[in-house]
Amino acid sequence: MTGVALHDPHAVHAEPAPPPTGFRRLLAAGWLRVPWMTALFFGIGAGIVCLVRWLEGWHPIWDGKVITTVELTAVPLGFLAAIGGFDYWMRYAAGSPTRPEDHSGHGARSWRDYFRINTDHKVIGIQYLVTTIFFFVIAGLLAMMMRAELARPGMQFVDNQLFNGLFSVHAALMIFLFVIPAFAGIGNYVIPLMIGAPDMAFPRLNALSFWLLPIAGFMMLSSFLAPGGPFAAGWTGYAPLASTHQPIGAVFFNMGVQWAGASSIMTALNFLVTIITMRAPGMSFWRMPLLVWANFTTSLLVVIATPFIAGSQFFVMFDHVMHTNFFNYQNGGYPLGYQHIFWFYSHPAVYIMMLPGFGIASEVISVMARKPIFGYRLMALSLMAILVLGFSVWAHHMFVAGMAPWLRVPMMVTSMVIAVPTGIKVFSWLATLWEGRIHFDTPMLFALGFVSMFVIGGLSGIYLAAVPIDIHVSDTYFVVAHIHYVLFGGSLFTIFAGIYFWFPKMTGRMYDERLGKLHFWLTFIGFNLTFFPMHWLGIQGMPRRVADYVPRFADLNLFISLASFGLGASTLVFLYNMIKSWRFGPAAEANPWRSLTLEWQVSSPPPIFNFDEIPQVVGNPYEYGVEGARHAVFNGDRVGTLEEVPTR
Repeated sequence: MTGVALHDPHAVHAEPAPPPTGFRRLLAAGWLRVPWMTALFFGIGAGIVCLVRWLEGWHPIWDGKVITTVELTAVPLGFLAAIGGFDYWMRYAAGSPTRPEDHSGHGARSWRDYFRINTDHKVIGIQYLVTTIFFFVIAGLLAMMMRAELARPGMQFVDNQLFNGLFSVHAALMIFLFVIPAFAGIGNYVIPLMIGAPDMAFPRLNALSFWLLPIAGFMMLSSFLAPGGPFAAGWTGYAPLASTHQPIGAVFFNMGVQWAGASSIMTALNFLVTIITMRAPGMSFWRMPLLVWANFTTSLLVVIATPFIAGSQFFVMFDHVMHTNFFNYQNGGYPLGYQHIFWFYSHPAVYIMMLPGFGIASEVISVMARKPIFGYRLMALSLMAILVLGFSVWAHHMFVAGMAPWLRVPMMVTSMVIAVPTGIKVFSWLATLWEGRIHFDTPMLFALGFVSMFVIGGLSGIYLAAVPIDIHVSDTYFVVAHIHYVLFGGSLFTIFAGIYFWFPKMTGRMYDERLGKLHFWLTFIGFNLTFFPMHWLGIQGMPRRVADYVPRFADLNLFISLASFGLGASTLVFLYNMIKSWRFGPAAEANPWRSLTLEWQVSSPPPIFNFDEIPQVVGNPYEYGVEGARHAVFNGDRVGTLEEVPTR
């Protein structure tokens, strides 16, 4: 039995202390403290740079590139200090008396509580999701600008450098500011509920990890305002292109990745400690829902892999700003070293962007098919297999990069072998669906769309793992199609499935089912019309990351651009449905899906500390159709016959 570190569920949830008045309002944590504290930290950062350069006799003393680099750390630290991100720890470090915890910073009483430091994992989960959807929309608009340029041959709206900046910022926002943190947001909301915990293990760290995210996003977007334009070396930022041939905007990418990566590591450590130490009594590892398993393995991937991309971006930034030569070949640097370091993180990052989606799909398919997950233990073990094998395949991204030839065949083999645990999952989902009582609600449509689209993306991945085919289609639109079938058809479809599935739990409202299904079909059709033809373009030799192309590709590019505009418009249906339903939707039942897992056994939205009494886990979370099966019981349920959970 695992111990649970519970807050007192009957503790009085205190109202916030009266707000300070007069001059003290400028000293209290919050948005009024932001202007003067960020200005103060800006001055400290600039002062340190100028003082060091003056003492060392370096000229000019005011070096814009160096000062910008330092300010990309100093100003965000000032912002975090201003909103109160460090107040508790600073009081502790200074030896001040600890303030009694009245939980006034825990939970949301109004919309204003979502715009401040909040230690409630449910509030933080919603903060994550709303923020990531904002950056998703911005990144989508950048994609629309790219497709407008590519609708016809020739240069229409932007020049080559700006086009490079558009796809670089688009990809960086989608990966670092949408897919990865969107899964963190869903996990933040539901994982503690699923395991019977009152909150995350480190609530203050959890709150801080969220606020690093908008810093990273706005830092990347602000590169458009930098002299010379935005970073334009792709989201991969290959050196020496990114380190010696790019404007100062490249440093905005380097530092933005650091802030986003720090957020990911903080969240992952929090998930690991929470899952290991705060499970409800009776919840062994083999009784955990598969989404918990998925977040557990994903968090291990994040903690192990993310420091590598942090190191690679620091090295590139040092080459750019301090004129070191880590990757400058002319001065003895090793450019291929960057690719090895980068992909050692970034291929596991593909699984960081996929494994939580696997967990969401498992939850939705089992509930909507009213059947137990087929091969539950093998599903959990396949997640662990992907965790291990994910670190053995990075160099298949480098088959044409000039790496050692002997490394090609081992990487080709491991890249194909990793399809085995993924295939186990696909066949398990299909077996779960077999002869099930399937309900085609919106979450289920997105889950089924995910399975079909991910299979296509996985099959094209097998082609790219083969050295001869990869050599032919490398750096073509075939690769663009592949990654979008994996990350859009895979990750995004499961994010939508998770949002629709847990929307009643998060908001206490039901979404409009007709609009949800309309959103699915517009997205599914628009996605395939946009990205499937790119396979053909790639095979025919159209290179990716170009603003112009030969006229023979014009008709298909026009078709793709028109389809992409329809795909973008489908997001408006989603946004309208979410906003309208959150405000005016009908009240949701506590368990509208008749699910067995713990998050559905409490009210919608849940109580402040999730459970009024500690649940006792007594069975598997997926025993649908098994008479008398229960995943967990509460004190009032432990006497008498356990009633069967009703089916839909």
